[in-house]
Amino acid sequence: MRIVVGITGGIAAYKAPELVRLLVKAGYEVRCAATEHALEFVTRVTLETVSGAPLYHDLFASGGTEHISLKDWGDMLVVAPATANIIGKVASGIADDALSTLLLAFSGKPVVMAPAMNSLMWAHPAVQRNIATLKSWGIRMVGPAEGELACGTSGVGRMAEPEEIVRSVATLLQHTGTLAGQRWLVTAGPTYERIDSVRFIGNYSSGKMGFALAEALAEAGAEVALVSGPTSLTIDHPRVTLTRVESAREMYAAATSLFPQCRGAILSAAVADYRPATAADHKLKKQGDEGMTLQLVQNPDILATLGGMKQAGQTLVGFALETDHELENAQGKLQRKNLDYIVLNSLRDKGAGFGVDTNKVTILARDGRREESPLMSKREVAELIVKTVAP
Repeated sequence: MRIVVGITGGIAAYKAPELVRLLVKAGYEVRCAATEHALEFVTRVTLETVSGAPLYHDLFASGGTEHISLKDWGDMLVVAPATANIIGKVASGIADDALSTLLLAFSGKPVVMAPAMNSLMWAHPAVQRNIATLKSWGIRMVGPAEGELACGTSGVGRMAEPEEIVRSVATLLQHTGTLAGQRWLVTAGPTYERIDSVRFIGNYSSGKMGFALAEALAEAGAEVALVSGPTSLTIDHPRVTLTRVESAREMYAAATSLFPQCRGAILSAAVADYRPATAADHKLKKQGDEGMTLQLVQNPDILATLGGMKQAGQTLVGFALETDHELENAQGKLQRKNLDYIVLNSLRDKGAGFGVDTNKVTILARDGRREESPLMSKREVAELIVKTVAP
């Protein structure tokens, strides 16, 4: 495989030679393309030495067509660091130097960007709009991470480490197109069960795991129907169709309608087991010093229903969040609900569970196989799950 590494003019460019070295060590052929500002941070000699190939940085050095020949040569383009400037240029269709011209020419092939900038710049609406545009075109973002920044403060904007970028490259190249022609269902987030017009019963699920699974499936070539409960997350992948719901019954209706047309389903949503028997259409007022009693009724079991609907050739994956007797409870759920796999989360594991960006799971298969992950980003966990359940 041949990879073009693009380097832009940010302080994180000092990590680029290490990224190139790791890619070469992993067996990839690598060539580098740099902006003129990038060469203020890392030298041409360094990049040519670690890659073993000439550096492309002058748009007109070879008659102005090297961006086309380099696009024809490469299987993937990785931009690290990707500054706000280069992100804005690509989102706006601007090609005024070697790297931006190459990016616009690199159509139809995978492009990965590792954003790096100050946290204030990262949070700017224009940058977020441009990121959303690039994602909608299928450009994959790795990072940014949270940590110490060049200005001396800490925040979101630090470039992902070279090792993480290399893992993402390997996963993307391995999975490109492997699920092409397949349709998958993913559920994500919490459900809210209304008490009255302003109150509800809910849980702490952020939806991050389900959204990461949807993106991982889509990048493996699948068409994904993502059904999400209330969450602030968005997704812009062209192969993901997002349906937003609020209650368990709404998620049940969407999932049971979509599943028959799907090759498989991964149900990661934290669905409420119970809901209030009645929901007021107005705000309930406090009645003196007396307490309130809520009568709860059971919600339909989405996972068990899909397990009963499952046909030959379909794969059904559930999640189990446990606090006690984790393996025993997860294996029982796998059998009772006719699952092919179950992904076990334990709240005992630090850094796993609701609201965080990392996870640690055990994947149990119906045939007794078991796959355990270390603590990883939820994106990496999603890629492991997809690789395991949809090889």
